[in-house]
Amino acid sequence: MPTPAGRTALTALAAVGAVGVGAAVWGIGIERYLFTVRRHELRILPPGADPVRVLHISDAHMAPWQHRKQAWIASLAALRPDFVVNTGDNMGHAAGLEGLRRAYAPLRGIPGVFVHGSNDHAAPSPRNPFKYFSGPSKIKHQPEPLDTGALDSFLTDDLGWRDLNNTATTMDAAGLRIAAFGVSDAHRDWDRLEVLPGALASLDRSEVTLTLGVTHAPYQRVLNDFIDLGADAIFAGHTHGGQVRIPGSPKALVANCDIPLDQARGLSTWAHGGRTVPLNVSAGIGHSIYAPVRFGCRPEASLLTLLPR
Repeated sequence: MPTPAGRTALTALAAVGAVGVGAAVWGIGIERYLFTVRRHELRILPPGADPVRVLHISDAHMAPWQHRKQAWIASLAALRPDFVVNTGDNMGHAAGLEGLRRAYAPLRGIPGVFVHGSNDHAAPSPRNPFKYFSGPSKIKHQPEPLDTGALDSFLTDDLGWRDLNNTATTMDAAGLRIAAFGVSDAHRDWDRLEVLPGALASLDRSEVTLTLGVTHAPYQRVLNDFIDLGADAIFAGHTHGGQVRIPGSPKALVANCDIPLDQARGLSTWAHGGRTVPLNVSAGIGHSIYAPVRFGCRPEASLLTLLPR
């Protein structure tokens, strides 16, 4: 028969085990389906301008069987956004485009822009999640290539969004002329920041009243250059907000890039070279099919209402 001390130890061990099981059940079976919209207001428009509603979506990591996620993304059209910013990692499976077509269809015709994450080029693979604590992840396997061309054709030709991978463009939304520039996935060193000054110089910006910078991964080198290039606001994804967080903590446990951990999710500001601009890092909507969990970090999209200064 166990001693009193032994019984206490067994009781404590059982309690810890129960908490662990409960957390796993919550994170895998419940929280990853608790989709939420984060709402913010930014006073960055010229005086007298009408409000502009910007929908920021990121990291859908779509698989074809994820019908609950697809239906929720489709419901975001009811927010009546004037502009959509998509910060990449749309695909989560070789057949993920099937689900994306269902999810994004109601956003067709709303002006928008997008950049790529690595999962728009290659399917995810199993990996040890604890390795993220040692720093940004590295690719050491031969990934399964995805049909990025078909994805881009859907986003541009069908939905009408503009490709911002290492380039710039201008668009009209809600009566404003918007300039936007972006880079491909900086986590894979696909960003070509050196081409952006020329891309911006080639645009007719005489009537532009708002300039947006868009990146998948919010590495500091990218954020600094975006400010130097005149971004009025910056949008990013990639971090998943840490995906697993200590409830109530302002910091993520990991960010998978070099952004400060207290800026790995949500709206903050980024300062460089004497300028400070809003930075919105989306915690994203999905997750890898090999890590189907969210804990203390609900899946999300952001609705940012831009208002006059």
